[in-house]
Amino acid sequence: MTYLIAYDGSADSRHAIEFAAKHLSAEPTVIVTVWEPLLVQLARHGAAAAAAIVNEEPEEFRAQAEANAKEGAELALASGLTDVGYRAVADRSSIWQAIVDLADELDASLVITGSRGLAGVRSVLLGSVSNHVLHHARRPTLIVPPGE
Repeated sequence: MTYLIAYDGSADSRHAIEFAAKHLSAEPTVIVTVWEPLLVQLARHGAAAAAAIVNEEPEEFRAQAEANAKEGAELALASGLTDVGYRAVADRSSIWQAIVDLADELDASLVITGSRGLAGVRSVLLGSVSNHVLHHARRPTLIVPPGE
């Protein structure tokens, strides 16, 4: 068995790791952070994003995602999980798809994410990463609600 836990540094993703460590048996675990390559950001966010990211090199995006995933792995170890690795994965089409694809690659027995609902009309139009993972993963998925 292998657990795959999505981690983006948010309070919800931290809580998901802590919940998994507290409630699930210790199994090999991979923490994943998904990052957007520069071309994906430009395609998705257009010229407005270009001004915000022009001073950052594409390698910095990957390096930041690696550091974020490592932080999640350290949190998982501190929370009680014992066999923990981490990966930073490039988003080529969508964050949820990158998570689902990695789950398939690892043959993960369980995919774990925090819940981060979008408010109002945006949630109806776009959905959330956790919602898309839940509906597209071909394996059990645990969505952990926000902590208190």
